[in-house]
Amino acid sequence: MTPGLALFYGGMTRSTSVLNMMMMSFGAIGVVSLLWVFYGYSIAFSGDIGGITGDLKAAGLRGMLESGTEGGIPDLLFAGFQLMFAVITVALISGAIADRAKFGPWLLFAGLWATLVYFPVAHWVWGGGWIGELGVLDFAGGTAVHINAGAAALALALVLGRRVGWPKDKFKPHNLPMVLLGAALLWFGWFGFNAGSAGAADGAAAVSLINTQVATAAAVLGWIVVEWFRDGKPTTLGAASGAIAGLVGITPACAFLEPLGAIALGLIAGAVCALCVGLKYKFKYDDSLDVVAVHMVGGVIGSLLIGFLAVEVLAGEGNAGLLYGGGITLLGLQALGVVAVMAYSFVVAYVIGLVIEKTIGFRVSPEAEVEGIDNAEHAESAYEFGTTGGGGAFAAAGITPSAAPKSKPTTEPTESTEPTEPVSEKVGG
Repeated sequence: MTPGLALFYGGMTRSTSVLNMMMMSFGAIGVVSLLWVFYGYSIAFSGDIGGITGDLKAAGLRGMLESGTEGGIPDLLFAGFQLMFAVITVALISGAIADRAKFGPWLLFAGLWATLVYFPVAHWVWGGGWIGELGVLDFAGGTAVHINAGAAALALALVLGRRVGWPKDKFKPHNLPMVLLGAALLWFGWFGFNAGSAGAADGAAAVSLINTQVATAAAVLGWIVVEWFRDGKPTTLGAASGAIAGLVGITPACAFLEPLGAIALGLIAGAVCALCVGLKYKFKYDDSLDVVAVHMVGGVIGSLLIGFLAVEVLAGEGNAGLLYGGGITLLGLQALGVVAVMAYSFVVAYVIGLVIEKTIGFRVSPEAEVEGIDNAEHAESAYEFGTTGGGGAFAAAGITPSAAPKSKPTTEPTESTEPTEPVSEKVGG
């Protein structure tokens, strides 16, 4: 899913910053994977200290090499599965700061935010922490993943400020087929994200899988219908974005709804997220790739609609939604979880981003931003059409190979130097 996200985000950026955008996703894979082994898994899922954090007894994943089980699967397999959630949550944030962020400071932010926000919040929601213990329902990451990442994305967008020329200049996607390919890979991987969260091939996995599919399908239609009425044309970018909005919305709710409820959720998520894209122009925050409108808003929609659409036989005794004969308690709990994660993630991300910006600098220079940051940050160009030079990184950096030794000049005429007769005007070409 994270390489799929790299393609999805990369296609939406300018051609001169696509590599930097994709590197943010691949960099997140590197940083978060190592931190997860060192201490991340232990903070999220090992023991409990006051409902806030785990202990460090599983640091280094020690003691997990035996065939212990967590929910019917080996502990080490569970740790690996949860690592994928940690990786993509961090990578999601990067879309909000496309076209203007330095790569090194991004890696630093990724490590600090994962440590201070994602690992503890994962414990709150799934690891025995206070949110899960209160009875907030989040099957696969509405709060821990999407609201968490979306709030952090908003914070970083505010810290780094607007792109040069935004909103007057139009920053159109440079490669829409790449966007669609990335969305397709995300859609496919999301079945593992949602259905896999059941930890077994059981009824919860089955209902999660079908709900993921139909909610996403409905969200595609919901988004493009809004475009059709608002702009007169449905777009491929809208279809891809609608799919992601539907996937985000159904994530927390996939195991708790019947398929008809999932379809309703998808339609609402697709339409509302499409409308919320315009908020950044109204409030003047430059969220480059609409992480806030899709992930934060989509996560809020999915989490809150559990309070309306949850089916008691799936969500557990006493957890029926308002539309299925339940009370308002579940909706209140869902709202509490949403607000708590959103506030915590926003504040901590803002502080981390601001400290990095004021010390080592987070944003590239205006010159590098205008010319494209792939060359400035990575000495590479995504699209090298030159026929000479070293190609790729060499050409982008202005480096040419050493000149080959010249052959000894000759005074003998060659075929190419012999004078030729003027070409007849009757000869074509």
